[in-house]
Amino acid sequence: MDDFLCFFLMLCTVLIAVIATKKLTGFAVIVAGIIAIYIYAGTGFTGTALLLTFFIIGVLATAWKKDTKQRLRLAEPGQDRRNEKQVLANGLVAGILGLLAWNIPEHAPSFLLMIACSLSSAAADTVSSETGIVIGRNFYNIITWKKDARGENGVVSREGTIAGVAASLLVAIVYACWKMNIAEMIIIVIAGTVGNLVDSVLGATLERHHRISNNIVNFANTLAGAMTGWLIYSIF
Repeated sequence: MDDFLCFFLMLCTVLIAVIATKKLTGFAVIVAGIIAIYIYAGTGFTGTALLLTFFIIGVLATAWKKDTKQRLRLAEPGQDRRNEKQVLANGLVAGILGLLAWNIPEHAPSFLLMIACSLSSAAADTVSSETGIVIGRNFYNIITWKKDARGENGVVSREGTIAGVAASLLVAIVYACWKMNIAEMIIIVIAGTVGNLVDSVLGATLERHHRISNNIVNFANTLAGAMTGWLIYSIF
């Protein structure tokens, strides 16, 4: 079977499942499909596998202990259904990198690594937030390092941070299934952690003071992850 046809059938299957389970709004499904096509065009099945990995991680982390989160008023009914702005916040950087890889194929391996770092950051942020608010024991403002309210912007916990690193590692492992390179796996984990920290810093400062939205913070998170990965790769 032609590779693109195989990809297209897989994409349709995933999007139909997403529609059936109401994980994304209608327009968000279209946006997610376009981003997936861009990533596939530039990086093939490796890039799309990374995107799917992030999506699965995000869905599972959001759904985990959902009743507990709602009881603690840390989640609202229907909050796990993402709209197109949220999809773009987490996937736009990866989509643009996919387009660049398509148009500049000689640099496709570097763009693929940056995609992995971007999605590693998104996964780390989602998992650290969604699990940390439940399993965390002590919560601190990342700027002042004083105890702060669970679930507030820019508030972190040791448990949530560790969970975020684990999510980045999972993305790195999927990357290694196609391209086994220990150094690049380490870069992906580091970049994901840096992006997650950038997210928390922006959350504690600009977002908490209503100067930027959560979607902008998430976009900055993925951009920071991609740029961190590129910087480390370029230096070493």
